[in-house]
Amino acid sequence: MLVTSRSYAEYEAMFDLSELPDSILDCCAGGSSFTAEAAARGVDAVAVDQAYELPMPELVDTVRRSLPAGAQIVDAHASSFVWNWYGDPTRKDEMRIEAADRFLQDVSLAPDRYVAGTLPELPFEDGRFDLVLCSHLLFTWADTFDRDWHLAALEELVRVSRSEVRIFPLVQQGAGEPVLYLQELLDALQPVRSEIRKVPYEFQVGADQMLVLNHQ
Repeated sequence: MLVTSRSYAEYEAMFDLSELPDSILDCCAGGSSFTAEAAARGVDAVAVDQAYELPMPELVDTVRRSLPAGAQIVDAHASSFVWNWYGDPTRKDEMRIEAADRFLQDVSLAPDRYVAGTLPELPFEDGRFDLVLCSHLLFTWADTFDRDWHLAALEELVRVSRSEVRIFPLVQQGAGEPVLYLQELLDALQPVRSEIRKVPYEFQVGADQMLVLNHQ
């Protein structure tokens, strides 16, 4: 299991966040520090991930082992990544280590913020969160999860959101190929409004857009 630890700054850029709403769900959050830092800003922030089923010692070990494993994936596909946002690999690694530390501290101090679960069935009531974020699962793993799974996952994200869902990125992992059935999914989601919006972040080549779903 790879449990990635992304920082609050990465989330700000990936999802083009400025002001935060009252409540946020980070879906399939892994070891990211976003929930901890959003909560510190007074937000009702919750993270959900299947990794939270692990006993604490095993979760700590998985998060720590995932740090170099994630870097190895980037190294293996070096031509598929650009460093304009991070500056260099060292800075990215420092941010990920800091994020992992913040996550592990928070999950031990406030475990109720971290809920075990996975798409396409989340353990939350309808409209629980103002904003739902989902990074590096949908579309990223389109070679593993098919169109029907994606549609069910999108419908579930919309179900638990009161207002808006943001999903990043919109290309597959590895070489960054487009997801051929993306438009079919958006058509199937109507009357939910959809927008593909450019964001101030690019790491994987061509991955500089997010999907915004709004059902108000």
